[in-house]
Amino acid sequence: MTDAAASVDTAHDDVTHDDGHHDVRPIRKAAMWVFLGSECMFFGAMISTFLLYRNTTGDGPSSEIFDVPFTSASSFILLMSSLTMVLAHSAFERRDMRQARIWIASTAFLGSIFLAGQIYEFTEFIHKDLTFTTSPFASSFYMLTGFHGAHVLIGVLMLSAMYVLSLNGRLYDDRGLNVELVGLYWHFVDIVWIVIFTVIYLMQV
Repeated sequence: MTDAAASVDTAHDDVTHDDGHHDVRPIRKAAMWVFLGSECMFFGAMISTFLLYRNTTGDGPSSEIFDVPFTSASSFILLMSSLTMVLAHSAFERRDMRQARIWIASTAFLGSIFLAGQIYEFTEFIHKDLTFTTSPFASSFYMLTGFHGAHVLIGVLMLSAMYVLSLNGRLYDDRGLNVELVGLYWHFVDIVWIVIFTVIYLMQV
């Protein structure tokens, strides 16, 4: 067999499973990056809108009502979930499903704590008369943070689904929900929050 033929056979083995199905992981990963790129544009538009209206408060409350220490603690919890997501992916790569399940559940738990903190914060703002219709500042704030919160919720649901699939031995690395793709999504959500937290909370201090 020539070197060229051997190379072709090797390449074919790399993209084909034992059952004869082609490996679509590169395509799925590329599709995820395209999706995340489109999400960057959505978040970029909403961040720009918030920056445009952040000083337009009318007679309503402004950013002075923010509890920066509380939100900083919630942000730290969300960022720590990126670490547990990395540990989950590492355990899955080693085929240590017990550890993978532990870290997947931990990531979902930390994400849920962040969401609970955001709900509490929104409740406090409403009690202080900062509602969606109070001012352009309030509207842009709720749109941006609410849109991000919805993404965190979707991530928690995907993590929960992966945990259930792992219990049934149906968590694969090449189809359906898998740790790598959900991990990419989760890290993206965390990175976006760093930007949002900086723009909304730290730039107001």
